[in-house]
Amino acid sequence: MSTPVQPTTKPVVPAWVIDFVLLAAIWGSSFMFMKTAVAEFGPLPTAAARVAIAAAFLIPILLWRGLGKALLSRWQTMLVVGMLNSGIPFACYAFALLYISSGLSAILNATVPLFGALIAWVWLKDTLTPWRTVGLVTGFAGVTVLTLSQTRPGTFAADGVHTLLAVLACLTATLCYGIAASFTKKYLQGLPSLLTATGSQIGATLGLSLPAVLMWPATQPSLNAWLALLVSGVLCTGVAYILYFRLIESAGPAKALTVTFLIPVFALGYGWTLLNEQVTLTMVVCGVVVMLGTALSSGLLPRKR
Repeated sequence: MSTPVQPTTKPVVPAWVIDFVLLAAIWGSSFMFMKTAVAEFGPLPTAAARVAIAAAFLIPILLWRGLGKALLSRWQTMLVVGMLNSGIPFACYAFALLYISSGLSAILNATVPLFGALIAWVWLKDTLTPWRTVGLVTGFAGVTVLTLSQTRPGTFAADGVHTLLAVLACLTATLCYGIAASFTKKYLQGLPSLLTATGSQIGATLGLSLPAVLMWPATQPSLNAWLALLVSGVLCTGVAYILYFRLIESAGPAKALTVTFLIPVFALGYGWTLLNEQVTLTMVVCGVVVMLGTALSSGLLPRKR
């Protein structure tokens, strides 16, 4: 009597992986748009205009989906998450990009999963397994080497004090991202990603509007700067945060935050294909290390048998 052949099962890629990669691709372009805009707008107006454009883009979609009442019922929570996840970080990065390179900003942005995993472990009792710990360390090491390999003398600010303040501003932003991810998971769990994304941008706009008006540039910014803000607000903020909050719901805050490890990889791809920038063997090797670290820290590897 023959033994029945067991059907082979192919590994199933989790649905959230698609959002994960797409979000990294979008956010990979955000630093160059911010750096272009902040040179003419200044830090607070840049951050405020970015979230205001995103809110203007998202509100009609929210109302069309019939989520207006739900937004009003959670406005206080939305204000908090908006400032933590958009208002404060965008202002910090806009300030930092006046004094340090976008590459250095990207490496500092890659510390988000470290803060996020630690906060999720302490606050939400999220499990921090040895493999995930190894992944976080591996990914951070890879993105550090990747960014430093692209940093040339003269890219840092001549004024050491400004450089130090810029680095601290980036780390403040990443800490806020880590807190916001666990805050969203704890207080906004189960809500549609569109609702959370729209509410957070409205909250950030309200929080930044007054200082932005007071510090608005006296000279009218160029069309190029406005276009950079428009893309940054609609694509890199409005569309991206829908994906981001959906990713938190489907994969958890710690996994969602590891998207920052892939951002420099996409940024290199844009530079090679769109700006004719050179891609060296060091970039390729570091890119592989970054993706390996991301897979480990997000739980994609190793698979349980």
